[in-house]
This record gives sequence, C-alpha cells and structure tokens, in this order.
Amino acid sequence: MAAVILSFPTLQGLRIFTQKWSWTKRGVRFVSGEVGRIEKVLIANRGEIACRVMRTAKKMGVRSVAVYSDADRDSMHVAMADEAYHIGPAPSQESYLSMEKVLEVAKKSGSHAVHPGYGFLSENTEFAEACKQEGIIFIGPPSSAIRDMGIKSTSKYIMSAAGVPIIGGYHGEDQSNERLQAEAAQIGFPVMIKAVRGGGGKGMRIALSDSVFLEQLESARREARKSFNDDVMLVEKFVEDPRHVEVQVFGDMHGNVVYLFERDCSVQRRHQKIIEEAPGPDISPEVRRKLGEAAVKAAKAVNYVGAGTVEFIMDAQHNFYFMEMNTRLQVEHPVSEMITGTDLVEWQLRVAAGERLPLLQDDIILRGHSFEARIYAEDPNNDFLPGAGPLLHLSTPAADQHTRIETGVREGDEVSPHYDPMIAKLVVWGEDRSAALKKLRYCLRQYNIVGLNTNIDFLLSLSGHPEFEAGNVTTSFIPQYYADLFPAPRAPSGETICQAALGLVLQERRHTQEFVQASNDPFSPFGSSSGWRSNIQYNRNMTLQLGDKKVEVVVGYSKDGSYTMQLGDEVYHVTGEVELEGGASFLHCSVNGVKARPKLVILDSTVHLFSTEGSSQVSVPVPKYLAAVSGAGAQGGAVAPMTGTIEKVMVKAGDTVAVGDALMVMNAMKMEHTIRAPKAGVIKRVFFSEGSQANRHAPLIELEEEEEVEEGSSQ
Repeated sequence: MAAVILSFPTLQGLRIFTQKWSWTKRGVRFVSGEVGRIEKVLIANRGEIACRVMRTAKKMGVRSVAVYSDADRDSMHVAMADEAYHIGPAPSQESYLSMEKVLEVAKKSGSHAVHPGYGFLSENTEFAEACKQEGIIFIGPPSSAIRDMGIKSTSKYIMSAAGVPIIGGYHGEDQSNERLQAEAAQIGFPVMIKAVRGGGGKGMRIALSDSVFLEQLESARREARKSFNDDVMLVEKFVEDPRHVEVQVFGDMHGNVVYLFERDCSVQRRHQKIIEEAPGPDISPEVRRKLGEAAVKAAKAVNYVGAGTVEFIMDAQHNFYFMEMNTRLQVEHPVSEMITGTDLVEWQLRVAAGERLPLLQDDIILRGHSFEARIYAEDPNNDFLPGAGPLLHLSTPAADQHTRIETGVREGDEVSPHYDPMIAKLVVWGEDRSAALKKLRYCLRQYNIVGLNTNIDFLLSLSGHPEFEAGNVTTSFIPQYYADLFPAPRAPSGETICQAALGLVLQERRHTQEFVQASNDPFSPFGSSSGWRSNIQYNRNMTLQLGDKKVEVVVGYSKDGSYTMQLGDEVYHVTGEVELEGGASFLHCSVNGVKARPKLVILDSTVHLFSTEGSSQVSVPVPKYLAAVSGAGAQGGAVAPMTGTIEKVMVKAGDTVAVGDALMVMNAMKMEHTIRAPKAGVIKRVFFSEGSQANRHAPLIELEEEEEVEEGSSQ
C-alpha cells in the first residue's frame, strides 16, 4: 500500500499532508486516521438544511444524495440532489429516523459520507457507530462525544471537571416522582425540568411552584418519550430572565479547536429560538474571550471533531454557566458564517476528510453583525400554534452578499404536518447591529406569503420593539413585552381599501379582455368592462369584507379611465394599473395624488396587499349558501387545531368542566398541545381515544352547557 501526497485547497491556500490509501468498492479510502476523500455525500435530512448542505457540496464538486419520505416526494431537496432515494412513509420514525434505511441507501448509492444535518439522526450515537462499522464517514464528532454530551447529567460532570462553569441541580439515577419533586423543593422554585437527551426545546418544562411540578414533569416525560424514546429527567435551578448565549466551536482530527464567537438566541417561544444574532449585544471583548475559551475547554474535554455549539445561560452581570453542547451544526449557524466570512459546511466536509482546520484562532476575525429570523408556518396570536398547508404565493427579498434565504420550499409546495413548520431562515449582515437590524426589517417586509398563517408580522413587531433595538434581550422577552408585541389589529385605511377595490376592478377588466380574445364575437356585451354610459358616469356598489365588518364602496368609472371611490362620506380619486415585475404583480396606483406600488395577490376572493408599510387583507364576502362551516364546530365543543395524534384523554362523558380545563393532549408538528374547554359545561361525547389520529378541524369533544342539561332532564 503506497503512501501518496495529497493537496487540498483551503481558505489559506494549499495544505499538503501524507496518508495511506486503500481501494474499496465505493472508491478510495484513507487507511490511517480512518478518514478519506469525500466525492459523494448522502444528506440524511430534509428541507432547508438538506438544501444548504447540497449548495456547498455542489460548490466543492461533491455529488449529493437525497433521501425522502412519501410526504417529500416532490420537495425542493429532492429536486436539488444529484440522486434521490425513497425511504418510507411520512412519519419520521419510519423514514428519516430509520438508521437501517438510511445506511442501506448510503451503501446502495456508493456514498463516501453521510451528513446528518440537524435533528433526526444528527446526535444519535448508534447511527454514528453504524456508519463507522460500514466504512462510511459520519460528518460529525466521534460517537463518544455525542454520547457524553447527549446525556445532560454526564455532560455536567465532564464540564465541571474541565473547569467550565456549571449551574447546580439534580442529575441522579432515582427518577421517581417523589425524589424529583423533593430535589426540586431543595433546589428552590422555579426549577427547569429537562430530558437528559433533550434538545430543541423538546421535553423541557418550567415548574414555577411545587403545586404544578408533577403536572409539568409528566408533560415533559411524554414529550421526551415521543421525541427521544427516553424520559429520564434532570432538575435544575431556573435562572429567571437569563440570556441564552452560545458559542460556535470547531475541531479537527489533529487536536485543533477554535471558537467562531458567540450568538445570542435569547428571544424564544416554547423554549425554541425564533431570532438569533451574532455577536451578542453588549458583550465586552473580555467576556467574549472568556466565553470562547470556556467553549474550547468544553470541546477539548470530549476530544471534539467537527462543528459544535456550546450553550450557556448568562445572568444580568454577564456571569455564564454551561447548559448543554449540541454535537451538530446548529440551525442558526449562518449568522456565525456571516460575521467570520466562513462556510461551516465546507469546513465540515474538509475536516471529515482529514484536513486541518482552514483557520486557526488568531486568523478568525469578527466583522460586522448578523441576524437570523426563522419564518414559521404558525399563528402567533394563538400561542404560536404550528400550521400546515400550501404556499399559494411565496415571494422573497433578493438574495445578495449580505442577504441569505435558507429554505427548502418553493411556491406551490406544502408545509407538511409531519415535520417542523419552519418555512425559511432569513439571514442578513450589516456593518453594525443597527445597520443589520434595519436590513432585517426591510427584508421581512419583502417576504410575502399567502396560503397559511406565518409569524412574519410578529417578527416585524419584535424586531421593531425599542428594547430589542437597544439589545436588552432575555429569554422572557416575549412574555415581558407581550402587550406591545401583540397589538390590537388595525383596520385597513381608506387608501388601502381603495387599492383593494382597484385591484378587483383591474382583475375584472383583465378577465373580460381574456374573454374577448377567446370569443368569436368581439362585439359581445359581455366583452366590455369600461363602465361606459352615454352622457352619465357609471357607478357600481362593491361590498368588501374587513374581518367581521362589511364596507360598502361606490366605484365611479370616469371617461379618462380613472375612478372615484366613495367610502361613507369620504371620496377618493383613484388611478392605476397592474404591472408584472420579476414574476410578481404590483399595483402601480395613485389615491388622491399619493402614489404607491404594493405587491398585489388575489386568491380565493381575498385581496392581499404587501408594501413597505406592512400587509393587508380585504375580502369579497362569500354568499351564505356557499360559506364554509370550518369554525362552527368549536361552538359546541373542541376541535383539532391541526392533524395529530391523541396522546392523552383527560375527560369522559358526563364530566363537568370549567372554561380552560384540559380535555386532551395532542402531539402534532413534533410538539405537545393541550386542548382546553372553550366554555363551561358537561362532556356529552368524546370522539377520539388515546393513540388515534385526528385530522385538522375534526370535532374532538362535544360539550353541553349545564343549563341545556338541566332543561333536558326536567322534561
């Protein structure tokens, strides 16, 4: 077996080192160091992270292999890959979490390496070991590091021994309710209950007092079993109003470990990050250095290789304590790339192939500031309830050197109820925090979606809050400023209503022109929409729906092609045309001399207007005989907010409940959702049993008011 000289281009030029090679069925393999050349990589994931890895692989000349479930057959990551293999039905346990199926595809496709992305198998010790046994490179840390850092109690002992600051708590083997509750009382409430194998906010609850501890413990255990197949818990003191600060680290097989500065991920809902930034606001260079050095200590303590994130909680005095280490690439890694000018996926591929780190610590320079906003299909006004459905319209800001759109969906795709509801990550960079924040808000206004609820308006509200602008962020930011972040909805202005009416009139005119072109009778009376009348102005009444309120608009057609629109006592002079720009329709219009060009989308009798001032919806009322009854079921009981599995049923027929009482627990979109009574009454009927599937809007519970029951029994 001959030794050969290999040369790899890196960010610092060519790096040369000697290795031994052996030949296998799948190509060339290194022998020493158990590393090898990566010419084909299987991405054991889906959505935006799969697409993200494929882009870098393509840039490096590495072929990509996708895997997909039934639900993802026509998805974006499948279309981007050089090869794609079906691995099972939609539930992740039968597809993306099946080690056997993923490894079978890796061998069948001749892949040299597997990139696990984040979630699914990315922090699975057994999967990392199985890849090694099959001679396939696992693009991640050694399985020993995943194991040590994956069990929170073990990781705390290792970190303490390594000199990394930790926070006290109970990490013992006695998992009885009594022991955990006693330990919580000794630590002092509030406490954090966490799954030892947890991550991503799953299996995590806060118990504010002893009276709610067991309820929160049971809920955390159920979610942990569902997410990690392990319900072992730890209990820690909950630091109130902390910051969530994490450090990006990277190690290679030659003993080098570096940090790429910190990210602040404090603003969260349901213990999940929603907006991240790098570097952390108001963190001094000295604290930044101490954070980085502590993170490197943590990585070296477990002989870490590859990309990892060391998470800390930080108090108001900037004291920080180890929380956990994520042994994978994080969702929010792009902000670290933006401030350091690196491609961490490229680093992953190079380090997995045996190269040294492209940069050492002194070479890594922090420049500017970066934000990442996660755009979700969810309803912030309904406790951030995850959603699913089609992206009927999707338009985004233009990507450039300082703006990234990390996504795995296109217009027309569906956000599936089987997986995380994230639509995209919007990543921006600026010379400083103020410039980056201004860029973020500008781009959020250009991110327009029709078809399902999103959190875009909430992100605009959050990023525009004075305390956020000042960098005063903590993990309790959303509940602390709830009233500011969820203002009462404002009715569209008269100008906006005129724009919507104009959009409908112009759409009607376009449809008429299309009819004339297709008709054999150019003089048909149905081929005119100009409103022309001899010697008089033609007026028409148009009824529009604004929420639960109807508005009458009197539209007057003028001979010069302009319009007058009357709303109550107000009269507006309106002109405009619809123009196509970059595949989107823009309404170039003037209302009382004020010009505007909102983006115009008309779908299902609803006009959607998007501008730099915000978005508005104006509908045409649907006749009663055609109206849907989607909301009617909730009046007599509880309905399923989305498709999911009934995990627990707390009531039975004949039970009396009060408003807000827990009725059922559903598991959907990888989260637990408690279904509560919309009114007081008596349970008449329970439609689903534990373990059964309920479709979106399906009636779950039939509920009678007590007065109805009394009247019925007296007759």
